[in-house]
Amino acid sequence: MNDTLTSDVIGRRVEVNGEHATVRFSGIVPPVAGLWLGVEWDNPERGKHDGSHDGTVYFKCRHPTGGSFIRPNKVNFGVDFLTAVKNRYVLEDAPEEDGKGQIIIIGNKPVETIGFDSIIKQQSENKLSFPLASALTRAFPALKILALNRTGITWVEVLRCASGWPVLEELYLASNDLFISERPADVLQTLKLLDLSSNQSIDENQLFLIAYLPRLEQLILSDVGISSIHFPDAVAGQKTLMFPSLQYLIVNDNQISQWSFINELDKLQSLHALSCTRNPLMQEGKAAQTTHQFIIAKIGQLKTLNKCEILPEERRGAELDYRKAFGNEWKAAGGHQDPDRNRPNEEFVAAHPRYQLLCLKYGAPEDGELKTQQPFVLKNQLLTLKIKYPNQVDQKVLEKQLPASMTIQKVKGLLARLLRVPVSELLLSYESPKMPGREIGLENDQQSLQFYSVESGDCLLVRW
Repeated sequence: MNDTLTSDVIGRRVEVNGEHATVRFSGIVPPVAGLWLGVEWDNPERGKHDGSHDGTVYFKCRHPTGGSFIRPNKVNFGVDFLTAVKNRYVLEDAPEEDGKGQIIIIGNKPVETIGFDSIIKQQSENKLSFPLASALTRAFPALKILALNRTGITWVEVLRCASGWPVLEELYLASNDLFISERPADVLQTLKLLDLSSNQSIDENQLFLIAYLPRLEQLILSDVGISSIHFPDAVAGQKTLMFPSLQYLIVNDNQISQWSFINELDKLQSLHALSCTRNPLMQEGKAAQTTHQFIIAKIGQLKTLNKCEILPEERRGAELDYRKAFGNEWKAAGGHQDPDRNRPNEEFVAAHPRYQLLCLKYGAPEDGELKTQQPFVLKNQLLTLKIKYPNQVDQKVLEKQLPASMTIQKVKGLLARLLRVPVSELLLSYESPKMPGREIGLENDQQSLQFYSVESGDCLLVRW
């Protein structure tokens, strides 16, 4: 590239020794003679300053070390569009690949791919320069889906351009180092899905600025570093006016470690689905199942958790287990089986906003339920159950002791041997004296009696 350049290089994408950048300045930088280009690197660690030199601001960078001055002859401005297409898609004669391919599944069919690795290595993201709002007014009147991931767009530019997308429904803005600085005013009002993943500067105060988008149904906040959220317009047990249409929230790969975050989500009036994997709160091993159940118990309207449907019997089991797990804490805080004396303190209510509601739903936990069981003692894990056969009047009622951890499949196997009936014909349910007149189906063979909150004194109902 010649040392003689015009101002039309501003905004051009360039490559220097394998690193990509955008030209922000072209001109003289005293006291050194000659022409310089000021560039903003895609990788801010590659730079040295923010576009300033000896107290003079020549250009601005989003990152304090994102800028450098470079001689034009060190810069590669790339090739024209047609040449780029030919190079990317190998339209001209080129040496064959080495034959090493990879099998991937597209639909239900295996497909062999050759040369994908070399193509991926050549790919880079588009860093765009966005025009003034007047140039975009209703420019895309039918546009409904727009992906601007890794383009370097700012939130101010999003709002400036949004008038050109009057019916936009899905907007993807991942990995742009966004900072939400102002509310959308008369724009983005038709938006149903917003992806803000991998924008590490976003926090709960910025989210409040987009909290009143009237049609927003899906919000993706994966890998933004968020750890807390609080809706100040609603106390425990009430619904917030924020995010009125939000049905699906994704907060994977964040720093969520406190139950207060989950408590706040119960305030969202339309939330039905949540994905919160790979957070400190989501433990592994046996504790993961407990955490899963507690989230279900804490968010009353949730229907899907981490892409798994919450069935009615799972919700009931989760809420009963939660009610039992914190029963002693509830009593110590002032809770009581007598409604007139049931006054748990504010600290307990703040930590367990739905607990009182669960007591109304299932009844307050009895003292017998709250006795601490000794771990690994067999008698504490055995359930004394009655077994009845509603459709077989000649069968006598049995009483059996079964492990709480016994799966429904194994219970069916035991009954099949006792009754000499094929396992495939058995249908199980149970009744509890705590809920007279209600019959709970035991439909999932892989789950345990404990999962369904079966307790000593309950009655198994067997049909075939």
